Amino acid sequence: MYPEDCKYTEDHEWVRKEGGEYVVGITAYAAEQLGDVTYVELPDLESEFHAGDTVCAVESVKAASDVYAPVSGTVSATNSDLEERPELVNDSPYDQGWFFKLTGGKKPELDKLMDAAAYEKFVMEQAE
Repeated sequence: MYPEDCKYTEDHEWVRKEGGEYVVGITAYAAEQLGDVTYVELPDLESEFHAGDTVCAVESVKAASDVYAPVSGTVSATNSDLEERPELVNDSPYDQGWFFKLTGGKKPELDKLMDAAAYEKFVMEQAE
């Protein structure tokens, strides 16, 4: 159910290493909990964050939620498609609905995150 090539946080972000960058978004579970996403506040390019820092925000018909950095790094790209089409977060959370990319991430931070199986178990426990 959750992509195997991603790592996951307890705050429902996913991160996937692509070349020298870390692509970040929110999970399908988070998008489902939020409902229809209506707005995504993207971070500024070249902004630096530590793992756990608030990077941006997402708003929906139900709520607003912060998005945190799963690993430390510098914002190297943002998904400008979300400015015009925030529904991509709901429709394609792991592909077209990504939020931002980081460079300079640290593998030890990535290794501390959950794999797909552990995240799925975590979500099941949250739902109980």
